[in-house]
Amino acid sequence: MPDQNILVLEDAVRSNRKIVGMYCAYSPQELILAAGALPVGLCGTRHEPIAEAEKVLPRNLCPLIKSSFGLAITDSCIYFRLSDFIIAETTCDGKKKMYELLRQYKPIHVMHLPQGTDRGCALRWWVDELYLLKEALEFNLGVVISRENLRAAIKLSNRERLAMRHLHALNKHNPAALTGLDMLTSILSIDKEDGIELFEQLIENIRMNAEKGMSPFSPGTPRILLTGCPVGLGSEKVVKLLEECGGSVVCFENCSGYKTLDDLVDESEDRDPMEAIAEKYLKITCSCLSPNMGRYDLINRLSKEYEVDGVVDLSWHSCHTYNVEGESIRRYVRDGLGLPYLQLETDYSVNDLQQLKIRISAFIEMLNR
Repeated sequence: MPDQNILVLEDAVRSNRKIVGMYCAYSPQELILAAGALPVGLCGTRHEPIAEAEKVLPRNLCPLIKSSFGLAITDSCIYFRLSDFIIAETTCDGKKKMYELLRQYKPIHVMHLPQGTDRGCALRWWVDELYLLKEALEFNLGVVISRENLRAAIKLSNRERLAMRHLHALNKHNPAALTGLDMLTSILSIDKEDGIELFEQLIENIRMNAEKGMSPFSPGTPRILLTGCPVGLGSEKVVKLLEECGGSVVCFENCSGYKTLDDLVDESEDRDPMEAIAEKYLKITCSCLSPNMGRYDLINRLSKEYEVDGVVDLSWHSCHTYNVEGESIRRYVRDGLGLPYLQLETDYSVNDLQQLKIRISAFIEMLNR
């Protein structure tokens, strides 16, 4: 699919269709689609560009930030290179300061996320931020975003989320239908209309195989929910180790997994589409919000729906919000849900593979007992 996506982007450039890059799950792709542009994800998950980034950024910064910046300044990410406009967000201090440096490479609009969702003003704040983004997209792309286009974009994005939900649901089979790496590499095409149709065909084939008892895992393989920081191709070492050591990663609670799919945008004709979009995105449960009670509820539901045997909480080095939140998540998982819990803090390098393998092997052995 990545090769196909590059062809789609190159065709977009030839046809003068605009491309908008996004760094975070809080970036509302509906506005991009309603502007007639293509949304692409830019979040850095590879270790290779970090060395160049560290010539500019502090070494003791989250690897996700350094990788994202390194991909941009080394011109090694075709998605960034072809983007006409970038949407950023204030989900953490490191990212928002990094975006100040990134402005010299691309036009960027930064969305200011409210600190929490328990105050009545949070939704009003976020609706205002969406209107500011709408104005920025219209000005930079030379378009007008109509209500009709917004409603069409909402329906298309909801179809995409439902397709991804169906893929995740395949791992409710026991044993799971897909490996953790299968889940990470199952990416929808940037051309959403064609991509959804092909994706649904793939899901149906996997579903039929699962109903015949076909699985990459043996019956009784410990089932693991992975929560915490997002993972992707290039930063999948923990997922690989969990399965190499005898586990099955059946569910990703993080924002590269199910978290962004949990809610759909309200399609009601009597709703202001901007408010409906804002409401959905503000429900995303990120540790940058305080309090972040939705994360506990989601872990609870997913652990039951996927019949997990244990929870692994992954934090990247210097991701302070997830590292601090790890203590309350540990208590909730162990005391509230009665499930074994393992917290891992690492980066994108392979320097600690042996140490991680020892800890993960011991955790899987405990689950097997």
